[in-house]
Amino acid sequence: MTDTIVSSATKEVVIGFDRPFCVIGERINPTGRKLLAAEMAAGDYSRVQADTLAQVEAGAHMLDVNAGIPLADEPKILAESIQLVQSLTDVPLSIDSSIVEALEAGLAVYQGKPLVNSVTGEEERLEAVLPLIKKYGAAVVAISNDETGISEDPDVRYDVAKKIVERAADFGIPAADIVVDPLIMPVGALGQAGRSALRLIGRLRNELGVNTTCGASNVSFGLPNRHGMNAAFLSMAIGAGMTSAIMNPLHAEEMTGVMGADVMMGHDPDCRRWIKKFREPAAEGAEGARGGRERRRRRA
Repeated sequence: MTDTIVSSATKEVVIGFDRPFCVIGERINPTGRKLLAAEMAAGDYSRVQADTLAQVEAGAHMLDVNAGIPLADEPKILAESIQLVQSLTDVPLSIDSSIVEALEAGLAVYQGKPLVNSVTGEEERLEAVLPLIKKYGAAVVAISNDETGISEDPDVRYDVAKKIVERAADFGIPAADIVVDPLIMPVGALGQAGRSALRLIGRLRNELGVNTTCGASNVSFGLPNRHGMNAAFLSMAIGAGMTSAIMNPLHAEEMTGVMGADVMMGHDPDCRRWIKKFREPAAEGAEGARGGRERRRRRA
């Protein structure tokens, strides 16, 4: 089975079919967060620091780092953010940018083997990003869209993913270093989006043999109780073969769905992680009370 290995300077994480699901924390991203964007643009990374520590504490196995701020010096900010985050935690990182210069700036300072987010099937993007992946020995997220846009047909999205895997091979990049994002559509707008996604995830695993990821919250866009919907999707996607997701680990409902799916898939031996997380502590004095009852029974 395919294993995608990423690392920091001191810690390795393996994304794989027979591995626990990999949670990639999404919070270090100024998109839609005006205060964070303004702070990062001004060189204030205090919120980046807080988000780093909170996500790791909540159970993230990796962190996605994005510095996409309009009119800002994204290469500089991304590199500084990566250096800061790596000084705070040993979890591996996903370097996230649509700007090739920013990706290279991040790769140049990164310690270890990162995941790069991302490359698409557009020929210009392939020619710009894949040489960087090869040069720095990184892994890469392959997003299933190309010059024609994002197709609603999952078979078309599969073909784009296959094209990226094949083009990566031309650069000497193995399929194990490619994590495909099949592009999860909002089920509230497209009623069959869930079924299509699950079928596509299965094909990517069984036919193309690649690991997968997604922006997990996309599926619930526009719906009430988004956390419940995200949790249901994640559980089913893991059952279909998805091996990682870019998500918010601070949302307990989604994390519970992931942990439960790991149990059901046999990726949590003897339910040890589940029990450690959810076992209720003994009531105060319960141990002493039970011991007293045992002693009384023995005397009788």
